[in-house]
Amino acid sequence: MAFKIGVIGNGSWATALVKIITDGGRPVNWWIRNNSSIDYITRRHHNPNYLHSAYFDVALLNMSNDVQKVVDESDLLVIAVPSAYIQGVLENISKESLKDKKILSAIKGLVPGKDVLLNDYLHTNFGVELKNYFAVLGPCHAEEVASEKLSYLTFSGIDESMAEEIARYFKTPYINTIVNPDILGVQYAAVLKNIYALGAGIAHGLDYGDNFLSVYIANAADEMAGFLRKVGIKHIVVGEHEKEATTTTRKDMNYAASVYLGDLLVTCYSLYSRNRTFGNMIGKGYTVQSAQLELNMVAEGYYASKCIYNFNKNIGADIPIAETIYKILWERQLPAEAFERVEGVLV
Repeated sequence: MAFKIGVIGNGSWATALVKIITDGGRPVNWWIRNNSSIDYITRRHHNPNYLHSAYFDVALLNMSNDVQKVVDESDLLVIAVPSAYIQGVLENISKESLKDKKILSAIKGLVPGKDVLLNDYLHTNFGVELKNYFAVLGPCHAEEVASEKLSYLTFSGIDESMAEEIARYFKTPYINTIVNPDILGVQYAAVLKNIYALGAGIAHGLDYGDNFLSVYIANAADEMAGFLRKVGIKHIVVGEHEKEATTTTRKDMNYAASVYLGDLLVTCYSLYSRNRTFGNMIGKGYTVQSAQLELNMVAEGYYASKCIYNFNKNIGADIPIAETIYKILWERQLPAEAFERVEGVLV
């Protein structure tokens, strides 16, 4: 089937996704909050606020500041609004209008205040069935998409054949796609990796070295795996394949290697990572408020740390690293003192 694609959001990740889709020659209905940005893109062919190097064929863009209009004119909706703002955007959409749509979440966080994944929120408030819900994740940074460096996108959904169909719309010479049915696990992993990346930034700001950081990230990966087991996710072990390689057949793809470990690594190490950058400021002594003003972009790990802390009260996973990040950000514990305690839990 041929999808009419709508993208909700105009930040850096939304802009990167629109670039990928239109580079494949496909039109996009694009919700952009401000008419001034729409006018600018129409005239200058790039987003005035994000990814200035990403240029668009504006003939493929149907831009509007009316989110309901974009929903009505699309049958595959890519939701790429930061989780902190998602409820405010969705409040402008009628309850019935999402029921028969395919939803592709590009959000890497829980819904704040509800502490649930977006699919749960959409099911409760809009009647969206899980079979119609999909997620697109990394490992992938918007800035490298803009410069067309080879990147990987993971598409997840319980309807794996439909996930494969959706993934085709994002295949370009600089984007490889991976498909799996693990719609819940990949979303929880994306939430956690942002928290751990923020912690990696704090460690850097505190002048810990690469040796410490390697042990920190390895333990973060282990902690993530324990959390995922607690919520019922099974396919989480790097190195396990159902089918071994022969001279003629590749191993079965182990998506845990890319969407779990790979996304964690790139978000913790990359200078493009806003979570790492935000954490680095906290480690150097910035307050949360001053770091937010300086960054001028949303660091999902900040909100995610509180959501996961609250969510974990019900499941009881052993996540001392994530809990420490929460206490630094929300309970104002001193980063240096808190990371001394982190040292004690690393193995």
